[in-house]
Amino acid sequence: MASRYDAVIIGAGHNGLVCAFYLARAGLKVRIVERRDVVGGAAVTEEFLPGFRNSIASYTASLLQPKVIRDMRLEEQGYTVIERPISNFLPQEDGGYLKLGGGLERTQGEFRKFSKHDADTLPAYYDALEGVASVLRDLALKSPPNVGEGLRTLISGASQGWGVARLDLPAKRDILDLFTKSASSFLGQWFESEAVKAAFGFDAVVGNYASPDTPGSAYVLLHHVFGEVNGNKGAWGHVIGGMGTITQIMAKVCRQAGVDIRLEAPVSEVLVDGDEVAGVRLESGEEIAAARVIANVGPKLLYGKMLDESHQSEDFRRRMRGYKAGGGTFRINVALSELPTFTALPQPGEHHRSGIILAPTLDYMDRAFLDAKTEGWSKKPIVEMLIPSTVDDSLAPAGQHVASLFCQQFAPELPDGRDWDDEEDAAADTIIDTVEAVAPGFRGSILGRQVLSPKGLYRKFGLVGGDIMHGHMSLDQLWSARPVLGHGAYRGPVKGLYMCGAGTHPGGGVTGAPGHNCAREVIFDRGNWRRFKSV
Repeated sequence: MASRYDAVIIGAGHNGLVCAFYLARAGLKVRIVERRDVVGGAAVTEEFLPGFRNSIASYTASLLQPKVIRDMRLEEQGYTVIERPISNFLPQEDGGYLKLGGGLERTQGEFRKFSKHDADTLPAYYDALEGVASVLRDLALKSPPNVGEGLRTLISGASQGWGVARLDLPAKRDILDLFTKSASSFLGQWFESEAVKAAFGFDAVVGNYASPDTPGSAYVLLHHVFGEVNGNKGAWGHVIGGMGTITQIMAKVCRQAGVDIRLEAPVSEVLVDGDEVAGVRLESGEEIAAARVIANVGPKLLYGKMLDESHQSEDFRRRMRGYKAGGGTFRINVALSELPTFTALPQPGEHHRSGIILAPTLDYMDRAFLDAKTEGWSKKPIVEMLIPSTVDDSLAPAGQHVASLFCQQFAPELPDGRDWDDEEDAAADTIIDTVEAVAPGFRGSILGRQVLSPKGLYRKFGLVGGDIMHGHMSLDQLWSARPVLGHGAYRGPVKGLYMCGAGTHPGGGVTGAPGHNCAREVIFDRGNWRRFKSV
């Protein structure tokens, strides 16, 4: 081993970069090793057709922690987010449409087209959701109490539980509902219109291979609303230059702090000496010595491929085999000669700058999931389209556009032994057909496309089963139990092994929270109390 580091981080995704920044700021000598030839993990901007660039995986911003933005001084380096004028646009099966967002009164006006009751109910619903979201925001940058650490577990649990304890009884009931009920059941308590329920229920199936009727799916709905854009809570927006702008700036900040980032350096094994980590071995055979190894890859990848089973207890191995991962996500990037023309709203407008949701009812979403389980995918899949070139002319030639098609309920593994490599084009055609049905002429406007099935997402980004969350966001895999009880505070089963990716609290999305929290725990374990308090 030619060189030795205080910490080596596996993966230059955004959480790995955030973790590296805080560790370097605390005085550690840090190296990041990245499999690909570019930093960013799934938050990257790439040219997929000559002249056309897009955020090819992660595609929209909201959840990145304001503290991380401030500490890394991202805005000073060019981080700019354009907020959507409205959140979402949902064409309906009867030829109508629903717009969500743009302010409470505007949304109530839209809801009145479908239900006066739902329009009147909306303020109370927003208040209830915000009450719970505020608790989650407070917990996002706190390490969960790690079961088995005695007094520290009790103190941490009591401290974090105070946010819930001080809520009134109706808010506590809302928390229980959101963590245990299905999205369908939860939304059915509030609203009567199928279109309105679909507008909110879509968030419950994003990156979640489950039906909106699945118990616990209401939490995934909540997970997508605790972010903010430019101080506006719950808002979403487009990063100028695409999501890769975030990670390119982060990499620059890390290098300025002294972090050594090495690309095209895939890790084959976490090295262990006795009962402590010793570093990593690259696929090239090179070994890098480090007192700490921090994994910014999913738990399935880390414990299934990188850490020898001899260093995992039998109980831990069994639970990791049972760790649920596989998000059922299918991704297409398309280059367009023109904007799509929607039958429900043909003229260009703010809906082209929003999230365009093709999933008009919760039953539609349920059928898509059931079809995926039996057939591999639905003939009417769930599709979200974003057209970032409407606000960012750096992505496409003048007069032309790029669009993201972010699609849900595609089996992580196809039934009957079928292979995604053989069938991804057929699935992509089904997705295009789904858009064509509401925007005639869309197919003819496509100049080129990039297709990423669940298998393709794994091959390119290391997302097992196409799981953008690094594991299901179900009650048994949240907070102190993410990824498994006893290792919920970012520490692995071997001394010196840590986890900083989306497979830890608070989960998926471009948040930076796992990277931030993991760095704080590493600094805590070094006994540097002053630095610990500064993170």
